[in-house]
Amino acid sequence: MKFEYFIAKRIIGSKSYKSSVSAPIIKIGITAIAIGLIVMMVAVATGTGMQQKIRDKAVAFNGHITITSFNSNVSDESQFPISTDQDFYPKFNGVDGVAHIQGVATKFGVIRTETDFDGTILKGVGSDYNWQYFQDFLVDGELPEFSDKISNDVLISQYLSDRLQFKVGDGFQMLFGKEDQNKTPFIRKFNVVGIYNSGFQELDETYLIGDIRHVRFFNKWEDDMVGNFEVFIDDYDQLDIKGNEIYQNTPSTVNIQTVTQRYPTVFEWIGIFDQNIYMLIGIMILVAGINMITALLVLILERTQMIGVLKALGSNNWSIQKLFLYNASYLIVLGLFWGNIIGLGLIMAQKYFKLIPLDASVYYVTEVPVQISVTHMIMLNVGTFILCLLMLLVPSYVITKISPVKAMRFE
Repeated sequence: MKFEYFIAKRIIGSKSYKSSVSAPIIKIGITAIAIGLIVMMVAVATGTGMQQKIRDKAVAFNGHITITSFNSNVSDESQFPISTDQDFYPKFNGVDGVAHIQGVATKFGVIRTETDFDGTILKGVGSDYNWQYFQDFLVDGELPEFSDKISNDVLISQYLSDRLQFKVGDGFQMLFGKEDQNKTPFIRKFNVVGIYNSGFQELDETYLIGDIRHVRFFNKWEDDMVGNFEVFIDDYDQLDIKGNEIYQNTPSTVNIQTVTQRYPTVFEWIGIFDQNIYMLIGIMILVAGINMITALLVLILERTQMIGVLKALGSNNWSIQKLFLYNASYLIVLGLFWGNIIGLGLIMAQKYFKLIPLDASVYYVTEVPVQISVTHMIMLNVGTFILCLLMLLVPSYVITKISPVKAMRFE
């Protein structure tokens, strides 16, 4: 039995087989596996990369979770202050997984120049502010530093810089309204020390970053007052869980809002990426599987006489099926090998050379972002191999229907 099985393997792997009629079809099958894996890898890398990038931009401006006064409305301007004298500040020890908490406040104002004006929001921050995200967004100048003395330095967006022709080192006046509309507004002169570009135009055109003590002065707040707290957590996948835990560990006078609740439209949109990725993966595996089924059927028909001989020598159906499945699995692995080489090459090229740009006003990013996950890559390879091999069990069943007598006379 082992002898005839060895002979059959040598026949299928021989040069005569490789130059046979089935050779072009087998090459098509291998190519289909490779192309399918390339498309799946690129789809997963760009889809997860896009989600991660947009999510980080939203988190940079608001934190993962926002703590506000229950009296606050949906306005972006802070109206009802919260004291920093809280059990959860400056360290949120009551909930595990909280990386950082910071107090901020916002105030709407109008930038006035000699030829133009623009309405925007001054986001006041203090010494507890985490500049990690804006360090990545910085395109010119430097980040402001707010020490013991009140500072007039601000960080503005690239959008605002282009719109009002500001550059690093320029100064400008900004007007802030008072509670009594009949009174003269507050006027402050700010200095541009840095320019950032997050690519999230909806937020870039809304905020400039400055000293929180200006907002406290305009609103007549005490030195320990902030408009809201921004909470950053270690694991975004635990967002809803940590949001509930923070809600349970804060007083009833404050409200808790996650970043997904703050920007529901944006997160619903990027959530659709998952559905598209799953659909694309399913289609690619189906196409690759069908091509491999065709290749295996052609291979079986081409080796009908050999199957008849093996059966006549006493081989059972399953042993012959395993022979063909073994060779089919080799072809699948070959397709996966080339798919990985080309797919990873394309992903790395986009990651380091930014070959494909995007319109930031539509996609919130300036180029197609990619995120390479070893887990995702392994799952794609293993999943494709197993599913394609399972699909090949159906055509291999044809072997059981081949009669040794008829097969040996088959030409």
